[in-house]
Amino acid sequence: MSKRQDALDYHSSGRKGKIEVITTKPCATSRDLSLAYSPGVAEPCLEIEKNPNDAYKYTAKGNLVAVVSNGTAVLGLGDIGAMAGKPVMEGKGVLFKTFADVDVFDIELDTKDSDEIIRTVKLLEPTFGGINLEDIKGPECFYIEEELQKIMNIPVFHDDQHGTAIISAAGLLNAMEIIGKKIEDVRIVVNGAGAAGIACANLAITMGARKDNVMLCDSKGVIYKGRTAGMNEYKERLATDTDARSLEDAMRGADVFFGVSVKGALTNEMVVSMAKDPVIFAMANPDPEILPPDAKALRDDVIIGTGRSDFANQVNNVLCFPFLFRGALDTHASAINAEMKIAAVKALAELAKEDVPDSVRRAYAGEEIKFGREYLIPKPFDPRVLLHVAPAVAQAAMDSGVARRPIEDMQKYHEQLEALQGRSKEVMRTLINKAKANPKRVVFPEGEEEKVLRAAQILVDEQIATPILLGEEAEIRAAAEELRIDLTGIQIIDPTTSEKRGEYIDELFNLRQRKGVTRAEGKRLIKKNRNYFGAMMVQKGDADALLSGISHHYPETIRPALEVIGKQEGLSKVHGLYMMVTKKNAVFFADTTVTIEPTAEELAETAILSAEKAKKFEIDPKVAMLSFSNFGSAEHPLTLKVKKATALVKEWAPDLVVDGEVQANVALDPDLTADQYPFSKLKGDANVFVFPDLQSGNISYKLLNKLGEAEAIGPILMGMKKPVHVLQRGDDVADIVNMAAVAVVDAQAQ
Repeated sequence: MSKRQDALDYHSSGRKGKIEVITTKPCATSRDLSLAYSPGVAEPCLEIEKNPNDAYKYTAKGNLVAVVSNGTAVLGLGDIGAMAGKPVMEGKGVLFKTFADVDVFDIELDTKDSDEIIRTVKLLEPTFGGINLEDIKGPECFYIEEELQKIMNIPVFHDDQHGTAIISAAGLLNAMEIIGKKIEDVRIVVNGAGAAGIACANLAITMGARKDNVMLCDSKGVIYKGRTAGMNEYKERLATDTDARSLEDAMRGADVFFGVSVKGALTNEMVVSMAKDPVIFAMANPDPEILPPDAKALRDDVIIGTGRSDFANQVNNVLCFPFLFRGALDTHASAINAEMKIAAVKALAELAKEDVPDSVRRAYAGEEIKFGREYLIPKPFDPRVLLHVAPAVAQAAMDSGVARRPIEDMQKYHEQLEALQGRSKEVMRTLINKAKANPKRVVFPEGEEEKVLRAAQILVDEQIATPILLGEEAEIRAAAEELRIDLTGIQIIDPTTSEKRGEYIDELFNLRQRKGVTRAEGKRLIKKNRNYFGAMMVQKGDADALLSGISHHYPETIRPALEVIGKQEGLSKVHGLYMMVTKKNAVFFADTTVTIEPTAEELAETAILSAEKAKKFEIDPKVAMLSFSNFGSAEHPLTLKVKKATALVKEWAPDLVVDGEVQANVALDPDLTADQYPFSKLKGDANVFVFPDLQSGNISYKLLNKLGEAEAIGPILMGMKKPVHVLQRGDDVADIVNMAAVAVVDAQAQ
């Protein structure tokens, strides 16, 4: 399957598109219905009629943004029309919701008439708390934004312009500090006179650059006073009195280059001609005006950023618009003004100077994350951005007089923002970033399987792992060709012809000769059973982790790993765990896959290993030892076993928050716990659940997965000497990728 098909499948599978509307109030009884609609709904209507601002109190207006586009400048696709641009606008909604919990309706307008767009958007004002203009071509986008800002009493913001400008301006401020130059003294060249280029130039001037020191260029050259070709009123405002006519002329002696143009626009000669300690933001995507390695090869004093994630100093708009709107919406701002944009710039710049938390350092291991030439701008997935930018924007809204609901307690507001950061996506992104920071070699014994091949492509594309596919090379290559999989970066090994085969046979015989395995049997297993070959690769250090099971039964995968690699010393056996990622948080279920009827000692091992695994996911474990009894309420051999296991955990891991035996509802109900079991170490806040047997654990995780729509990450094997994880026959490509990330993180710990 091609990458194109992957993208189409992503958007079309399940519920179509990427966004949905959900209710926030119950509607399960006749009373609920009477309150939600007639007659109860009349009451808030009457209140809003008396005081229109009460719409923020009684409706979703205060957390609702319209992403408005006519599809005339969609990404790098150009004028593809309003309907064709809809997937992008939905995608913008996904980013708003993911990063700042802002709800979005995407509005695609089938018109190129700027005045018609203005009239239409103005009529939407009662519905929304803010307007995000998107992918509207210039110069129309400037006129539309300016006119809407004049006539609307809610924030109107064209992200294509100002998002890029705000982030690059933050990088510019920090670059000036590092090289010891003042923004009012530097000469800035902006190449690209579209929405983003003009916004970058204007914001640089707002930040303190002198207008006569900012030179704007387009495809025809310098925008100079008196030029007539290809001009409009927005370019005219930035025209300079200069003899320079070409980009090459403009670049001589320039201190700063902002590129929002095309690949290769900045030549080697231009870079060499710049002033000492030049600052380059080459932001054309996906291919910048010049690549960082090329610029650094020309000059060792250059500071460079791009729009790409694979180079330092990434200018990514997701660092701006969700948090800018968050602060504007939370103050019921009537506009997003220059003061709020500058506040966002300064907040991003200051955040880059702060000590980076260990969670971010671990996510980007191998990369020096310290304020300097290679770290001018916070990382896109730094969770602190929301907590820095939104309050700064809110404060600026209040200080500049556009806030209609001032925030009285900024500390409390900060805590409210923290509560918005749901755990599910944060947990998965943290895990994947950890894997990407130091990718490891993951061997897949089922190398010819379609899902494995597609997952291997993603692992390479996203730099999560180095896949090793086992199987007949011709068969794998044929399958890959049919699926249009690029095998670059993917290793293929045929166990039947591998030069390592003899070494692995000897090792297997040495390990199992007193357990019924002859040399001939060892030879057969290594040659014919790829799970043995893959396990031996991990055992001998030729791979870092093993992932198998998409076409095998669970025992067929785990048995070879146990025989070759084995469990950790001091453990009775290995244990199984699922991480269940819900919309609100992540919890851990164990043992769900291995031990059918565990002893008390085995349950205690499961609890301690599960708690350790939770810590790797940066979750503070609180362990509930589950039963059908609450603290001795029902005496039975099954409850007594759990009671004994709880005592063992407390003895073996005295610092661990754990309690039992306890029923599941008590482990999750703070009020019930406080009322009836105030002595418990758990306060209704358990996040690690140890089940008394495999049957109950397996049933529970599958019910939560299907009925609760929780993402099940697993099974995660615990207690192996080296990382081995088992796929399930029903796993899809995303499941394989997630489990590969788990395996890589485990291998990093090794």
